[in-house]
Amino acid sequence: MARIVPPQFETEPSGTETSSVETTSPSRTLWPARPMRSSVAMPSLPESHRTIPFLAGASRLKKLLAFAGPGYLVAVGYMDPGNWATDIAGGSKFGYSLLSVILLSNLMAMFLQALSAKLGIATGRDLAQACRENYSRPTAMFLWVICEIAIAACDLAEVLGSAVALKLLFGLPLLAGVLITALDVLIVLALQGRGFRLIEIFVVTLIASIAACFAYEIFFAQPLWRHAALGFIPHLEILRNREMLYIAIGILGATVMPHNLYLHSSIVQTRAFGTSTPERKQAVRYAIFDSTVALGFALFVNAAILVLGAAAFHTRGLHNVAEIADAYKLLSPLLGASLASTLFACALLASGQNSTLTGTLAGQIVMEGFLEIRLKPWLRRLITRAMAIVPAALVIGIAGESKVTALLVFSQVVLSFQLPFAVIPLIQLTSSRSKMGEFVNSRTTTVIAWVVAAAILFFNAELVWLILRS
Repeated sequence: MARIVPPQFETEPSGTETSSVETTSPSRTLWPARPMRSSVAMPSLPESHRTIPFLAGASRLKKLLAFAGPGYLVAVGYMDPGNWATDIAGGSKFGYSLLSVILLSNLMAMFLQALSAKLGIATGRDLAQACRENYSRPTAMFLWVICEIAIAACDLAEVLGSAVALKLLFGLPLLAGVLITALDVLIVLALQGRGFRLIEIFVVTLIASIAACFAYEIFFAQPLWRHAALGFIPHLEILRNREMLYIAIGILGATVMPHNLYLHSSIVQTRAFGTSTPERKQAVRYAIFDSTVALGFALFVNAAILVLGAAAFHTRGLHNVAEIADAYKLLSPLLGASLASTLFACALLASGQNSTLTGTLAGQIVMEGFLEIRLKPWLRRLITRAMAIVPAALVIGIAGESKVTALLVFSQVVLSFQLPFAVIPLIQLTSSRSKMGEFVNSRTTTVIAWVVAAAILFFNAELVWLILRS
């Protein structure tokens, strides 16, 4: 089979040649798809596409630095406020037992994000564009709706988390905090107008701030490190205990996030790597290294939140600290550190703002990729932000402020149920030689990918069965 050159990198034919090239394109041989139109040549995130130089002849360090960034934007979604709710609840109620779920979830996330980056670099398409081009229109529209639900659930957690942090720090009502978070769209516009690199620097700075805050908390919490190490070993009680399983699936949904697969396949294309096969293979290696290291930081933050819940609350007999506000109030008195509560709220605010920023970008990518809608940047981001602000405001107005943390946990379970609809297309696309060419998944990679998908489906089915049985 001839080498497949991604359409994004092909020389655009002119005149009547377009139809003949499109008719013979081998990139649509497995599943029914709509005819490829000329509009698909528009790259993902066009204002940032290939704006960051990546020189093939540069030193290895310079190449690593050139590709450092996209992975951290992706990692933001793995340490968002939804993780806080599930990790605190899991740590306070079950101690260190659910650390194994955090570890397995992060390993699955590293693997799936590697596939996502490879898809974007190999084909010049983000996952949304690839789904639109390779599935029938009804299927693509269904996947779009499911993805929008996932983004809405994710945004709900991020907006509510930021609002909770503003309330804890400044005493603002939750509804006012929700409305203030709408301003993040202005931050995205301001930063992206000055270059995509500035967005990455802003995000990395906030991640470093979150990590520093939790390092302070952990130092004073003095966790039982032997018990924490044993917590990384999986055990069957997680499957037998319905409440533990519910939180475990919440952790899974909060860690392996559907919209991050769409996001990563797009933002890796901000690098101006070469278009030859060796150059793209090199870009894939650096992109995977970047995302793996970044998700390692996310693993540290997620584990730190659960360890803090276990060390500060569970070991002191406080097994029902599931509310973020309660954790904020109790940390300073329990740890004897005056800044513990304040830093906890500051880290929550940084996490929420980081996540809403990347969530807005993901919303833009999904809307453009599935619907081929090209709007002005400010209008696109205003729409995606409204899709989060409106549900959050309604939730607070109807359910009240006391239900916020429960809704955060529930939103992560919803995300987990949306995962197969992003994971399965990603595996199908990256396992297709007609679409990936030399970048197609090996047989071993394909088997591992389907095992990961099966594990996600199994956990979801197990939770439904336990709920129905009870």
